[in-house]
Amino acid sequence: MPEKRPTNILWLTTDQQRYDTIRALGNSKINTPNIDRLIGEGVAYSNAFCQSPVCTPSRASFLTGRYPRTTRCRQNGQQMPADEILLPKMFADAGYRCGLAGKLHLASCSDQKIEKRIDDGYHDFHWSHHPQPDWGDTNAYTAWLSRKGKTWDELYNQPPSGSAYWKSGIPTEHHQTTWCAEETIDFITENKDQPWFFTFNCFAPHHPFDPPAEFLERYDPADMPLPKTRAGELNSKPSFQKLDAEWAHNSKGEFYTGAMTDDDRREVCAAYYAMCEHIDHEVGRILATLDETGQADNTLVIFMSDHGEMLGDHGIYFKGPHFYDEAVRVPLVLRLPGVFEGGEIRDGLVELIDLASTMLEVAGVEAPPHRLQGKSLTDPQFKREHVFSEYYNSWTHGDAYGSMLRTADEKIVIYHGTGQGEYYDLREDPDEFTNRFKDPECSERVRALMQQCFDASVFTMDPGPEREGPF
Repeated sequence: MPEKRPTNILWLTTDQQRYDTIRALGNSKINTPNIDRLIGEGVAYSNAFCQSPVCTPSRASFLTGRYPRTTRCRQNGQQMPADEILLPKMFADAGYRCGLAGKLHLASCSDQKIEKRIDDGYHDFHWSHHPQPDWGDTNAYTAWLSRKGKTWDELYNQPPSGSAYWKSGIPTEHHQTTWCAEETIDFITENKDQPWFFTFNCFAPHHPFDPPAEFLERYDPADMPLPKTRAGELNSKPSFQKLDAEWAHNSKGEFYTGAMTDDDRREVCAAYYAMCEHIDHEVGRILATLDETGQADNTLVIFMSDHGEMLGDHGIYFKGPHFYDEAVRVPLVLRLPGVFEGGEIRDGLVELIDLASTMLEVAGVEAPPHRLQGKSLTDPQFKREHVFSEYYNSWTHGDAYGSMLRTADEKIVIYHGTGQGEYYDLREDPDEFTNRFKDPECSERVRALMQQCFDASVFTMDPGPEREGPF
């Protein structure tokens, strides 16, 4: 009998994509035929949660299988400690060829230079953080454009086509998402005769909302839903949310949401959906390459996002210290014949840190001892009693420190040192409009969930180093 081929890993990670942006999972306003196909052939998780609602701590977490406080990479702009072990490093040590296209964001790159790397295991490192015209020639995407004879001035600084909130962006053939897909296709084609691990990390659908025109034209703003809001709801919410309902990016002025009309909000939704459909198109090209090269049967395909996007719900855009489901609940789809197959949609609670244990198990790669904090998803019955997410001064909003615990039916959020919090009974209030944190009728449930949240924070401590004796 021929020797069984090792399981390849294709990890497709988008940036700031909400859980409700896939047609097969219930959104009839969006077109995602290729991700729908992936769901039909694999397994989708309808209640998957990230461990932080902003980029760096979330990515540090799922790339190590460890909670943000454990990785010590808790904020955008922090450097991943050199003694952390990333998944691509584990796979590289096991003989896999490892590659990346797009962003990594485990260190600051705010000086517009390539971010500092630890020993991350990537042999092929095609890095580009975000595709805007504030970069020089320090990233692979800009170099790719140059090879095609294109410049930023030509592609990006076109006459205005949109509004203060959205615009028609770089054409599809020169878009960063397209470039990420082409690097992915080249890698899996060139390495088809050896085991490989590849991460596709496009910047879309992260703001600014600027999809290629050909995808934007497919969405009529008049057909788009308005954000979920309720008059007066912010009166019972933490104080900073009122400011966020006026300014996107907490008064730094990326745009003034307080001036938006309903038409503006629908247009932003159309642009966001168009960005998601462009991603879906490129996913389709990648899946077709797996088929054409005969690698689909021995490749674990993962589709997910690092965190969500508020998209105007509760009056808020972008992200921040928010633990609404729109911010922390993400799409998650896995496909691997014989393991994740059959078009099943599992609604049990899972966390993104569970992916590390899953990948290592299906590939037969041994994890470093006393490192991982997640559980493998290979057991179809596996689900968590609760999920935990944290925000420790991670981005804007000054000294905002928050912890969230969510069960299937309830959610508690604590903003440490402020006396503020949020409690939602999701059975009665699934859209999280009515904050009952200080409602006397809910005091016993709030107290019990606060205890659970505190316990969860304690149990996210580093499981290592190994205890070598009783004293």
